[in-house]
Amino acid sequence: MYPYSQPNSGGINYIRNSVKIVTSAYDGSITFYLIDPEDAVANTYADIFPDLFTPIEAMPESLRAHLRYPQDLFQIQFAVYQTYHMQDARVFYNKEDLWTIPVETYADAERVMEPYYIIMRLPGEAREEFVLMLPYTPTQKDNMITWLAGRSDGDEYGKLIAYNFPKDKLIYGPRQIEARIDQDPTISSQLTLWGQKGSQVIRGNMLVIPIEKSILYVEPVYLKAERGQLPELKRVIVASGDHIVMEQTLAQSLISIYAGLPAEEPTEEPVLTPAPSPELPVSSEIAELAELAQEHYTKAQEYLRAGDWTGWGEELDKMEETLKQLAELSSSQQ
Repeated sequence: MYPYSQPNSGGINYIRNSVKIVTSAYDGSITFYLIDPEDAVANTYADIFPDLFTPIEAMPESLRAHLRYPQDLFQIQFAVYQTYHMQDARVFYNKEDLWTIPVETYADAERVMEPYYIIMRLPGEAREEFVLMLPYTPTQKDNMITWLAGRSDGDEYGKLIAYNFPKDKLIYGPRQIEARIDQDPTISSQLTLWGQKGSQVIRGNMLVIPIEKSILYVEPVYLKAERGQLPELKRVIVASGDHIVMEQTLAQSLISIYAGLPAEEPTEEPVLTPAPSPELPVSSEIAELAELAQEHYTKAQEYLRAGDWTGWGEELDKMEETLKQLAELSSSQQ
């Protein structure tokens, strides 16, 4: 009911990232850490219950390392910034530069993307950090215009940062990459073939990963039997620039996308992406880096299934660094 305010579609009329609640798995005790001392509502509760909150400075470092930018808060801020990024009054009044949430293909239907956590080194920063991010596309268009990141590490926790792409340069958005997947004759024919054998093809969530001055798009492909068996990872689609490939593993896809060559043919099934008749062989260093990235990805999935978030984060961190080395090596050989 605040003047000029805009109600949230989910019925939330007040939201702040003010308190972090920790429950001990040993004795069930609960600690409320106050992370935003300027929140009027939290301060009111603190005046009523003086012993309720503990200052965030008292949180052990082992716990602070696991603080994450809240997804629900990020989604609301993301929606508000679609309009309020406009600084010019005339442009804002006429809604000339509205942004929107990108669309991806999940399973066999389109849906809006959801924010995802990723370990990466932000432009201008010295080290990798854990961020929550999601790209923007202009309204009625599918190219990518901006991506927004919520930071989680150290003193940068809780801060938002937006990176704008040049408006005179076309950066593919998720929906455009999905369309290119559908238009690729080899990839689309294989997906169609799998879908006709009593199985369901599930295209997983697309990850848009900024690496240096390029964008890497990664999408897993799963196959699920109609009788309810668990989905099995069958292929990994990787796109960068005008190139798009689908191989059995992430390592094979990275070799194909960066070296312009097909991965080594497996014994069980043929390689689905045709070779583009290159002149130079894949260097052993590129192949080793691609295999190393695959190893880190596999270990990260194992840690994820085991609930070991520390190990999961460390392996994703190593995979990010390996991908950067792979991109740098590939560009130096072109």
